[in-house]
Order: sequence, then structure tokens, then C-alpha cells
Amino acid sequence: MKRFLLLFILIVLQAPTLWAQQASEPTFYTNPEAALQVYHNALTRLRQEYPNHRDLPKLNFFLFGMGQRAKYIYRQGRLIDAFSGHIEEQWTVESELIVPSEYLVQLKLANGTYIQIREDESGVWILQAPSGSAQKAVRNTKPRRIANTKSVVNLPRFSDNTYGPILRVLHHETLINLVNGRDEITRPLPNLFVYQKPRYRDAAMMAMVLRETDNLALLRPWIMSLRDPFDRYSGVAEADNIGQVLFLVSLVSDQTHPVVQVALDSVNRFKRTNYIVGQTDNAEHPVYQTKWLKYGLKSLRLSDPYLVPGQYDSYSTLFWCDYTDKYIPGEKIDQTVNVNHPYLSWAEDHFYDRTGTAQKRGILGTSSYPLSWEEKASYAHYPGLTVLDKDLIRKKLAFPHGWHAAELFLRLNANPRK
Repeated sequence: MKRFLLLFILIVLQAPTLWAQQASEPTFYTNPEAALQVYHNALTRLRQEYPNHRDLPKLNFFLFGMGQRAKYIYRQGRLIDAFSGHIEEQWTVESELIVPSEYLVQLKLANGTYIQIREDESGVWILQAPSGSAQKAVRNTKPRRIANTKSVVNLPRFSDNTYGPILRVLHHETLINLVNGRDEITRPLPNLFVYQKPRYRDAAMMAMVLRETDNLALLRPWIMSLRDPFDRYSGVAEADNIGQVLFLVSLVSDQTHPVVQVALDSVNRFKRTNYIVGQTDNAEHPVYQTKWLKYGLKSLRLSDPYLVPGQYDSYSTLFWCDYTDKYIPGEKIDQTVNVNHPYLSWAEDHFYDRTGTAQKRGILGTSSYPLSWEEKASYAHYPGLTVLDKDLIRKKLAFPHGWHAAELFLRLNANPRK
């Protein structure tokens, strides 16, 4: 009896592990056409709600490798290493179907065989079905995980939100821009192709998405490694970085983190009575910079003697997380600038929505994937796009973009539509 009881306990204890092992291997996705239609319907509703659109090139590609995983591009029958350009897999394709919201590419080969490339919470997989109907392939397929993609990522479905399929894609576009460095620490890049190091502002917004989706563990090693309170992208110390780095620390640590005291000491160089002012994007933005500082101090439960200055600041509406009542109206950011840097218009929309004066200036692309981009950025190295499409170098157009994806995600996820 005791042996039986012991065996029963062992089975119960091992059940979650056994389930996880079984759940880690996906099956052939049935009816991807229906999933794609659901996604397109959601995009149609969103475009009706937000009428400002921008034409984007339709390249028919998809990126695999969210979070800590190796990055791959699927395009035109090839699965390519996103950084080396090496062709990992190649097929003679009769037709292809890309379903961004399911992280899925389905190929029908010339010989009638079906191939699916799928990414899920445990990795990136290739599934091959025998010739014939793909619907009959569910039990006849043995998945093969692609090299260096075995890691855990939490991928919610956002099923309580009308724009759930879109949130899935925006979450993907945030996670795809997390890239491992040579030290194997995963860093949040604005774009994986054209940036080599993080920007704290972009990283802070991306981290908010990871907090919402229970993925902060992916960034914890990078945040714990921070020692400089400035990212120094423009060659100068930007004042808003102080609050951003304090906020990032608050997500995974506390006041004892080594960068905290350095950040607090650095405030003095920007201090003007009871607020701060310095450079951000080559201009002074005291309201925006002080709001970030106050938010970082608040997040770490540190003393805050600062007040948001009562003056106009064109960047004030880019900060919507708190202090939305501290605002002096003025001109909105020019729509031409928003087209190239669409995260600005989405941040403004989020700000005005929180003040009760909702705006609909957010810009959407005409492509179904990716949904985020950035064009003509000052510090981007566009030749990195060669592996994706050389014409993008001439246009200085990079996608997907971490801050844009995060800003749009946080805007749409702020008020779930049942």
C-alpha cells in the first residue's frame, strides 16, 4: 500500500513536467487561412478607427526568434540567418501563406508536400506533412526544432481584446528586437538590423510590454549589468535617461543596484532649482525629462523633491505613464515627423486619451506585417538591412521597431475592448 501511495505521489509530482514535455512539441496548424482572416478583420477595424495611414513596401517575409533565440528570416522559400545571411533551409515553393498573429508560415511545395514553420513558447519548429491535404497531417508530422531556438517565452493570446491578434503581432515585434550580445546577455534594440546597442528610452517602453506579458526575466541580466545611467547614443548624456534607467532597475531590482547611486549623483549636472533640464534629441525638454526622473524615483520608492516645470514642452505629451495633469498646451508634433517616427503619434494619442481628450493621430502602415517601423533615424546603420532587402537601405527604412511596437501595444492594450 505504501509503495502504491509513493508511486501515486511521484506520478502527480511529475505530471506537470510530463505535460510540459508533451506540450513543447507543436502539431500541424489546421486552417491557417481562417486565422489569417481573423487577423485581417482586426486590422480593418483598427484602420477604420485610426484613419492616418502610411504606405509601406510589401516584402512578404516573416521573422522568427523571439526573445533569447537565434533570429531567422523567412522569405521567398528560404529560411535565412538574420545576421549572417546564411541560408539554413530552402524549398521549391508552389504557394506560401504567412499568418503573423500565429507566428506561422505555411508552404505548399511543388511535390505536394506541406511545410509549416511555427514559433511557440518553447522554440521555432519546422513541421513537414506528406503530400496531400494539410488537414490530414496533424498526426503524421514529427516537428523539428530549429537550432538555437530552445528557450521559454510567454506568448499570451490577448483573447479578451478585440485587437488580440494585433497585440500578438506587436508583442512579437517587441520580442524579436531582443538580441543576444557576445556575452550572451539579451539586450533590447530599437531594431535588430540597424542598431548595435540599446537606447534607454526605447528599452523602457519595451520593458513595459514585457512586464504586461510576464517576460521580464528575459531582460533581467541586461538590467542587472547596467552601470552607466546614460546610453550616450548622441554622444552626450541625455537628461531623460536618468529616469528611464531608474525605472528599468525598479522592474527587476531595488535601490541597492549599483547604477542607482550613480544615476542619482548625475542629477546635479542637470538640476535647475526643483526640476532638471538638458539635452534629449538635441534639444532641451525639461518637462519630459523631469517627468521621467520623477517616475523613476517613484518606481524605486526614492525621495522626490522635484516638480514638473510649468512651461510648454513639445515632448511633454510623449510621457503618458503619470503626471498627465502637468501639461501646458501647445503645438502637436508635426505629422511629417510622425510618419518617419510613428511612436511619437502613438505616445501622444495615449497621453491625450488619459487626459480625457482622445486623439486619433496614430499612424498605421498599409502592410499586414510588420506593423512597426522607423525611417531616416540619425543613429541607425542602414546597411544592416542588406540581408532583408537592399532597397530598404536607400529608403533608410527599418522594421520592425521596438519602441513603435511597444507604444502601439501599450495604447491598444490600455482599454481592452470586450
